[in-house]
Order: sequence, then C-alpha cells, then structure tokens
Amino acid sequence: MDATAVKDPVLVFDGDCSFCTTCETWAERYLRQTLASGGWEGVPFQFADLAALDARAGGRGEVSWERAEREVLWITPAGRVYGGAQAVARLLMRSGGVWAYLGGVLALAPVRPLAGAVYRWVSRNRHRMPGGTPACALPGR
Repeated sequence: MDATAVKDPVLVFDGDCSFCTTCETWAERYLRQTLASGGWEGVPFQFADLAALDARAGGRGEVSWERAEREVLWITPAGRVYGGAQAVARLLMRSGGVWAYLGGVLALAPVRPLAGAVYRWVSRNRHRMPGGTPACALPGR
C-alpha cells in the first residue's frame, strides 16, 4: 500500500469472527449509503497487509496482528490509528447524517471511557452475540 495513493480510511476487523464480519457487512450495506465525504475499505486482518498499514501509521507497532485480533482498527489516510470504540466512532463520523452525530458523541471525552468499556464487554462476549460462534471467542491472554 503506497501511502501517497491512499485516499480512504481502512477498517481492519476479525474476518474469522462471524459477529465481526456481520457487523462489517452491515456497515458496508447501511453506512455507505449515507457517505457524503468519501468511502472506506473494510479488510479482515487475516488478509490485510498489516506491515504496510503500520508503516502508514509511522511504524510504531500500532497496527499489529495481536491488536487487530482484539479490536477493530480504523487507519486514516494520514496514518492515525483508532481502535475499539473510537474506531467505531470514526466510522460513524465518516458516514455522515445522524450516524456522524452518534460517532461524535462516542468520541466526546466524557463518553469515551463508557464507550470503551461497552466495546470491551462486547468484544469479550462476541461469541455469545447474535451471529457469533465459538470461533469468535478471543484468544486467551
């Protein structure tokens, strides 16, 4: 991935998790319809060039297999990396309309800790969520 050619953010998700894949498919279907500011690319981390994405982010190890296994990542064309609830917030803000307002609320400083806690709970329990399977369970620490 040549950073100079990149114009859209990349959403990196767990392609082995049915729940994650279902969420990404839903986002592609419903959030792209409201996009006024441009698109985004959803890529399962298992097929993403994580080294190139990390290089785009400055090569500081912010984009790694271990991190992508635990949380969704949003990498901007400028190389900024957001994870978990803040990645979701950025996706929503990029989508425009009412979604952008919801994303903006999730990004507010007073709301971020609660959004992060809810995201971590969902992430830990994604194998129990609708569409989830045992394959969705996070690896043990």
